This record gives sequence, C-alpha cells and structure tokens, in this order.
Amino acid sequence: MGRFSDILGTGRGRVPLQVKSPAEPAPVSAHILDTGSQNGPEAGKPAPNRPSPDTSKPDTHRPDSSKQNKLKIAPETRRRIHNMLIDDLDLSILDSMDDQDMRAQIETRVGEIVKDERMKLNRSEVQALSGSIVNEMVGLGPLEPLLADDSISDILINTHEQVYIERGGELEPTDVRFADEAHLLRIINKIVAAVGRRVDESQPLVDARLLDGSRVNVAVAPIAVDGPLMSIRKFSKNPFTLDKLVEFGAVPEKVAEFLWAACKARVTILISGGTGSGKTTLLNALSQAISHKERLITIEDAAELQLQQPHVARMETRPPNLEGKGEIRQRELVKNALRMRPDRVILGEVRGEEAFDMLQAMNTGHEGSLATLHANTPRDAITRLEQMVAMGDMKISPEGVAGQIASAIGLIVQATRLSDGQRKIISVSEVTGMEGKIIQMQEIFNYTRTGTGPKHEVIG
Repeated sequence: MGRFSDILGTGRGRVPLQVKSPAEPAPVSAHILDTGSQNGPEAGKPAPNRPSPDTSKPDTHRPDSSKQNKLKIAPETRRRIHNMLIDDLDLSILDSMDDQDMRAQIETRVGEIVKDERMKLNRSEVQALSGSIVNEMVGLGPLEPLLADDSISDILINTHEQVYIERGGELEPTDVRFADEAHLLRIINKIVAAVGRRVDESQPLVDARLLDGSRVNVAVAPIAVDGPLMSIRKFSKNPFTLDKLVEFGAVPEKVAEFLWAACKARVTILISGGTGSGKTTLLNALSQAISHKERLITIEDAAELQLQQPHVARMETRPPNLEGKGEIRQRELVKNALRMRPDRVILGEVRGEEAFDMLQAMNTGHEGSLATLHANTPRDAITRLEQMVAMGDMKISPEGVAGQIASAIGLIVQATRLSDGQRKIISVSEVTGMEGKIIQMQEIFNYTRTGTGPKHEVIG
C-alpha cells in the first residue's frame, strides 16, 4: 500500500472526525451600501471575517425565493418613489440602523408616499414594494432573496431576463428579473467596485466576491454576446466538516478518516476535480485537521477559503489598472509567502506558472500544504502540473519537473459532480515516486458506479 498503508485499518493516526473550533466573529452581511449610482463603495475593503462552523441544518420550510412578488407598478413609478425616499431620508442615519429598523423606517415612508400619491396598493403590496426598494438602496436588488436562501448554492445570470439557480445539485429557472440591462450592470458594478476591481470593455472578465465571501465571476461586452453574464458561488454560512460530508454521502467514512489523518500528519494533498465538483468545500473541511498552533498562508484569486485557525494570513491577486500596470499574480504571492514564515501554504486553485513555486515550497519544509486544480483524473492532474510549470519558461528538464512533483505531492484526491448533481470523492491516489521518467501512483480508494436508483440518483 505504500507509506500511508499503516494509517488505514490499524487505527494508527486516527482521530475523531468531530471538530470543535473556538468561536469566531459572525460573517459580514453581503449587503453593500449604494444609492443606485454606477459606482460602488470605497474600494479595497478587507476580505471577510472567518465564520465559525455551524453544522445546523438550513430551514427547509422557507418560501421559494426564486419566485418574486409581482407588483403591478410601473418602473417609472417605482423609480420616482425611490428618488423621493432618497430626498426625504437621511441615508447616514439609515446606514447606522440594523436591517429590521431600516426596513421599518422605509416601509413607513413608502406607505406615506403611496397614500399621498393616491396609489391603490394593499398592505402586503406596500411591504413588497418597500422590500424591493430597500434591496436596491442597500443591497443587490432582485438578487437579495436568492442570497438569503441557504438552500441555493449557485446563482447564474445569463441575461437581465434569465436567472437560474442551483439547488440540491440541480439547476432551476427563476422568476427573478432585472428591469433592463443597465440595471444588471449597475448591480455588477456595485459588486466589483466593493473589492477594488472594475469591469468594462477594456477588461470584460473579472473575478470578485461579495462581502460575505461568495465568489463572483462576471463577463460583459464584447465577450458576453447577449448582455452581461454573472455567476455567484454562494459562501456557505455553515462551513462543511468532514462529518457533514460523510453524512451527505460525499465521502465514505473510512476515506474521511484516512484523509483527516493524512492532513494531520502533514501529508501534502492536491485536490483535483472539475468546476463545481466540491474542491474548495473539501479543502475547507480538510483544513480543520490542521493544528491551531500552525501559521497558515492562503493565496487566492478571490478570497473565499473559510479556514478556522486563528493564525491565518490571507492574500489575493490584483488585476492590472487602466494603464495595464499594478498586476499582482499568484506567482508573486507564492514567492512572497515563503518570506513570511508559513508552516503551510494553501492555494485556492493552481492555474499557471505559480505551480513551480508551489512545488518548491512543498519541497522546502512546508509539508502538509494544500492546493486544488482543475483536472478530470489524478493522472490528468499530474499532466496539468507539468504543463503549468512549463508555462513559467523554467530552465528545468521534463524529468526534473516530474521529480519535483513526485517529491512534493503525497496524495491526489479526485472530486467530481455526478450526473444527478451529487458531489463525491471518487478516488484517492498516493504518489509513490518515479519509475524511469514516469511518475508512479497507487490508488488507495475508488468509487465505482453500480446503478441508478428509483429517483434517477447515481448509486455506487
């Protein structure tokens, strides 16, 4: 079985799966203050606080947030009420209120305006109108109900008139709509400006995040043909533990115990998988095995990891400015991290030439580091690492690169999203060394599909 065979089956190195971490501050709200202008708030806000794990189950009896209240009120009337509110209310006072008081204040004023303007709206319609206006003023407009629904994992916006969600691994259309393309662009600008980024024709692709850590990807013209595109991978308010992944069937219990023990024993682990396969979720869960006495440095394109340790230094890349200057790539951050006395370096995703510097870090006293990358199999993950090192134009032979990988990586964990939407760990492979010029691996665990259940779920 190789150097990890003694961990499995003998009880050696096993630890309980349940993790208890010290309480951390509550996560920051995803709401962003904006009064409807194209510009977001002051750029450069810090990344979100790390919330403490809460494994309580979400409320499954909430109303369907993908269905919006359809008020029969003209957009120009709504805008007029909105502008009247801005003129009447002291926004600085509203900013100091909690959400409930703010909504009550605005609802009262909306009711007065409706009465003064002789609009025929009942109480529930006034409340719905107030809620939509509050969402526009201090939130993300029509996206707010979707962001508040913990059962939704992804929000996918194809046009201002077409919004999908992912719930329970399956895609669903919604009735959520933006007033027009300009409305959607205003919400997009609000999001990207809040993290010091921009999106326009000269930079039509951007990664960003909400203040609660949710991952955002945006594409606009000329890249997006039919109008702005936006994808939001929601930040989990209740970070998954390995226990929960076992409970949900994503990881077999013995595999979870093995990976927990390997992470605790400072084995370097590479998590491979396709988009939406659960790589980041698994990385977060595995990281809970790391001692709270260790110093961890995380490197990401957009900060989203939810490490619970108290000694974590987080860095994220920066895109170039309007003049094409000031870009900071992952490679520079990996190099800098090595000067910051890390015990482990954790890369949210390896994408390019920083792969070489990551391998150097793993081979120079930073065992137990973690990283993810996009690949369909463990062998593909090795090939992609070799290709990414080559992107850096390093003066090192292919055999030298292979040797670096074989020495640095201990385990490759393969995650996937099955046809029924389930996320599962389908393989764990040990990198055993080199045989000639070829990196050798030995599969320790394997998931085999055995059939389909009565609800078309995959069984294995």
